Amino acid sequence: MSDLIRTILGPPVRGMAGARWFARVGPKVVPPLDRALHRITGGRVVLSRIIVPSLVLTTVGSVSGRPRRVPLACLPEPDGSWIVVGSNFGRERHPAWTGNLLRRPRAVVDYRGRTVQVTARLLDGAERAAVWPRLVELWPVYERYAERVERELRIFRLIPDPPG
Repeated sequence: MSDLIRTILGPPVRGMAGARWFARVGPKVVPPLDRALHRITGGRVVLSRIIVPSLVLTTVGSVSGRPRRVPLACLPEPDGSWIVVGSNFGRERHPAWTGNLLRRPRAVVDYRGRTVQVTARLLDGAERAAVWPRLVELWPVYERYAERVERELRIFRLIPDPPG
C-alpha cells in the first residue's frame, strides 16, 4: 500500500518541495507537523515517511544546550547507519541541526519507533561523492536545492553507538 501511495503522491510532492516558494513555507509547516505526529504516535508515524524514509534526530543545541528534535529524510544503510542531508529546504543557510552535530556529534535517532544513540560524522571527499547519487535517487529534490544555494549541503552519516 505504501508503494502505491508513494507512486501517486511522490511526483507532485517532489515538484512542490523543489519550488522556491516552498523554501519559505515548508520549514514552517512540515517539521512541526512531523514532530507532532511523531510525539502523538510514540515515534511510529512521521508524515514525510509516506514519500521518503524518515527519522527524527535529536541533537543538543550548540547555543542553548537543550535537546532539539528535527524530522529528516534519511538513507538507511545496510550497516545500520543512516545518511542525512542538511538541505534546509534549499535555503542559503545551513540548518541549525548540522551546526549542533559539528559541535556535539553525539545524538539520538528515532526510526520507526526505535530509539538509537548515534555518533554523527560529516562526509567529505570521495565518501561524500559516492553517496550523493544515491541520495539524489532517494530524493531528487536535493539536486535542485544544491543548484540554487552557494553553500555545499552538509551530509552526515549517523552511526549507531556500540551497545553497552
